[in-house]
Amino acid sequence: MATPTSVNNVRKLNLATFFCLYIAQFIPSTFITTAMQVSMRQANYGLATIGLLHLVHIPWLVKFLWAPMVDRQCSNLLNYRRFILLMESVYALSIMCIGLLDISADIYFIFVLVFISMFASATQDIATDGLAVRAFGKGDHSAVNSMQSMGRYAGAFLGSGIFIVMLDHFGWSVVFPLLGLVAWFMVVPLQFNKKIHIEPRSPKQRAKLMDFLWFFKRKEIIPHVVFLLLYFMGIIGIIANVRPYMVDLGYNMKEIGVWFGMVGTATSFFMAWVAHVFIRRIGMYRARLIVAFMIVTAPLYFLLLTFIAPTLPMLVGGLLLVKTCHAFASIVVYTTAMDCVREGREGTDFTIQVVVVHLSSSLISIISGGVGEWLDYRGLYLIELSIALISLVYVIRVFKPNQMLAKW
Repeated sequence: MATPTSVNNVRKLNLATFFCLYIAQFIPSTFITTAMQVSMRQANYGLATIGLLHLVHIPWLVKFLWAPMVDRQCSNLLNYRRFILLMESVYALSIMCIGLLDISADIYFIFVLVFISMFASATQDIATDGLAVRAFGKGDHSAVNSMQSMGRYAGAFLGSGIFIVMLDHFGWSVVFPLLGLVAWFMVVPLQFNKKIHIEPRSPKQRAKLMDFLWFFKRKEIIPHVVFLLLYFMGIIGIIANVRPYMVDLGYNMKEIGVWFGMVGTATSFFMAWVAHVFIRRIGMYRARLIVAFMIVTAPLYFLLLTFIAPTLPMLVGGLLLVKTCHAFASIVVYTTAMDCVREGREGTDFTIQVVVVHLSSSLISIISGGVGEWLDYRGLYLIELSIALISLVYVIRVFKPNQMLAKW
């Protein structure tokens, strides 16, 4: 008979396994984006050509199109292991091959390899999310989502920090193959972890090609989709424009990198785990409400800064506040999303919801730049405050204690 200690050890092992899977996705993607932009500019490519680099992220925006096929392929744990290993191998091999090419002569071939790597990574993410849903009960969904967020933040810190420094010292042909190996080795724990267990699916519950459309046909899911669209909006515009704001306040690149890139990312990493503990102790209903209120305080804080000459401690306080809000909101949103998936369509449904959040965030990030230029930072923060208040009111009105959003 399993003891509480042994059960807890198995849980920690499984969470560590998924942390490795998620960090494998985010180290290379953040590194590639940063390294290629710098290297292309150093090779005298124009901004228009450099701008094409953003097209390689398309697979992450449309991965819901093939998510049902991934769900059909991954019916048991062995299928998940093989599929994730295959996709990660394609991902790692593509990255390693990039290191063999010359960016000044083979740029379009490099674009193709980066696109292939992003496609493989996005596909692996579908399978990883589907496995996470099935491997953990609802009580642990916040924990596995904290692993996802912590993997994202750690990957961003390492990929856009440590590996960029290594690139400067060791060069393109050394760092890219090393990066590919690191990414591949991150899936090894999954292959050797024999403690992961998933319940078998009903043979009738198999994903169909058009399941990504049928997800929206249920009227009870519409309030949830509105929640996904609204919840981040009150802080995304701040995050998107905080670096230009710091430049306008007189801070240089190094200072911005230290406070926003390093201290801010480290805060997000730590707070992602704190958010899981917070949700587990007080429940999703109260956590969703408290975090919605926290989000209101972020644009209000930055709005007040526009009426004074903010000191560095004041500005850093604002950065830590908005990073904390983003980490808490991420765990709330993705845990809620994980609770709303259908049997046999775990990867599909979770992917759809993640894409909704990402598209909403991308749209706000783009619009916020124009709003900030038109109305200045004070106007931007005032609009963000209004959106955060609307989100808070929506959460209060729509969500009730012990209410399930979607009755699958």
